[in-house]
Amino acid sequence: MKFKKGIALLTIVAVALSCATNPFTGKKTMAFMSNDSLFPSAFAQYNQVLTENKVVTGTADAKMITRVGQRIAVAAERYLNANGFQGYLDDYKWEYTLIESEQVNAWCMPGGKIAFYTGILPIALNETGVAAIMGHEVAHALANHGQQRMSAGMLQQGISLVGNVALQNDENLGLYNQAFGIASNVGGMLPFSRGHETEADKIGSYLMAIAGYNPDEGPELWKRMKANNGGEAPPEFLSTHPSNDSRIQNLRALAPKAKAEAKKYGVTSFRPIN
Repeated sequence: MKFKKGIALLTIVAVALSCATNPFTGKKTMAFMSNDSLFPSAFAQYNQVLTENKVVTGTADAKMITRVGQRIAVAAERYLNANGFQGYLDDYKWEYTLIESEQVNAWCMPGGKIAFYTGILPIALNETGVAAIMGHEVAHALANHGQQRMSAGMLQQGISLVGNVALQNDENLGLYNQAFGIASNVGGMLPFSRGHETEADKIGSYLMAIAGYNPDEGPELWKRMKANNGGEAPPEFLSTHPSNDSRIQNLRALAPKAKAEAKKYGVTSFRPIN
């Protein structure tokens, strides 16, 4: 009982002392590593990726990635300024890069460094599809999801270490490690990650709409994603991401809300989807 109370106390103290505010939800989030140290590390990792891959420049696709990224960044700044977070993006160093690769992937580093792989462009299909992906990836960075995942991982390791110290001479130590690993992942880390994906879908839908892109394309994009992987996926509770069907349904429901949000910024029509 004392051991369990110790873990609970450690968790409460750690979270209470290391919190940040999510500007899109207003909720307190774990932040064991500050952006002052996280951003330089992310920028260095980004530069390393660029040196190890073939960067596409000067093409229509490369220009589109930059164009869409800049519009999403402007939309983010408008949203944040309107909601009392002036200066939130001061330390962001936006950069948009297209990388030649068959990988169906795109990502945004903490601090605004963005990469798209050419393999995802056929699934994006059009500029609005690119905006849906861009909005989602930028949302991860803006909501500090990377910072939160690292903090959650550190907390998970810390609790595991406390347990190992307390049980170091106990015959049940191996059983504890196995049970804790499964429980903390299936019951903690995976739902945590899925929550981030759902949150990024919402924020991304709003950002793409404010940037002038029709959020109705969001669910259509995920229909194409589902078709690309043949509909095969692990059970949702064992995945870091919501199921394709869950995302399609969620994005369809979010589209009218994103349009309503865009109207607050004077956006009442959207660029053609082509």
